[in-house]
Amino acid sequence: MLEEVERWLSTRSWSVADRPLHQVLAAKQRTGRTISVVLPALNEEETVGEIVAVIRHDLVDQVPLVDEIVVVDSGSTDRTSEVAARAGARVVHRDDILPRIPAVPGKGEVLWRSLLVTSGDIVCFVDADLKEFSSDFVTGTVGPLLTEPDVDLVKGMYDRPLGGTAGQGGRVTELMARPLLNMHWPQLAGFVQPLGGEYAARRSLLEQLPFPVGYGVELGMLVDALHLVGLDALAQVDLGVRKHRHQDGQALGRMAAAIYRTAQLRLARGHLVRPALTQFERGEDGFEPRTYSVDTEERPPMVEIAEYAERKVA
Repeated sequence: MLEEVERWLSTRSWSVADRPLHQVLAAKQRTGRTISVVLPALNEEETVGEIVAVIRHDLVDQVPLVDEIVVVDSGSTDRTSEVAARAGARVVHRDDILPRIPAVPGKGEVLWRSLLVTSGDIVCFVDADLKEFSSDFVTGTVGPLLTEPDVDLVKGMYDRPLGGTAGQGGRVTELMARPLLNMHWPQLAGFVQPLGGEYAARRSLLEQLPFPVGYGVELGMLVDALHLVGLDALAQVDLGVRKHRHQDGQALGRMAAAIYRTAQLRLARGHLVRPALTQFERGEDGFEPRTYSVDTEERPPMVEIAEYAERKVA
């Protein structure tokens, strides 16, 4: 298995510099593929505007690479929608997409619903809390999908500093996701950032995948894509450095539980208990328990949704 991972790293692991923008644009024009960029957003007024503005300036106005920028607002109580729209994105509210199926909280829920309000042959996902954003995050992940016809999904990889310390971000990756992948899906051990929120995929793949509604979506997508299209259809690109807002330890605990449960479901489908995670906070009378349900719900492949099928026919 180590030899297979090393082979994959040598043939499916690139740098953003390997495909300059002019080469990526030429490939888009040659193939005729369209590109949608999706930003899932919840209370990100401080960062979402700059991200949208950079993508629009660099990849829409200056170079016609991106065909649409869509921000899916999952219930923000701040000015996220207003800021995103002013910067040039089309803003769609989560609850307005597929209203016959009540929405539930979670990042995966938003990504799943975004397939119904975008049209690109290639869909690029970008988290809305990034700081010092570069449009390389888009060109780097969509590039291989335009130049390599046998690649279906491309993950971004990057350094993730924590405070002033390099390489210490991605704590849930190192403590939960990476051990799970190495032990149960060792073919995926070569992914540097398996939980990273910047990646792109062909719509033809995304519409066939189930989507965990919460934080398990990235791990679930990798594992399911491996089984559906094989390791050589997956790739990664070095995008440099990723800076973003960090979560506190308890939030990371809930993320880790969701990721563990996503893996567990894929190891033993059918054992659908609804687990809970209890954490503790110090209150006036000592430590007080706080219990949270762990994301276990998953949305079916989008091709099974009647409204999506009708849209494709139309």
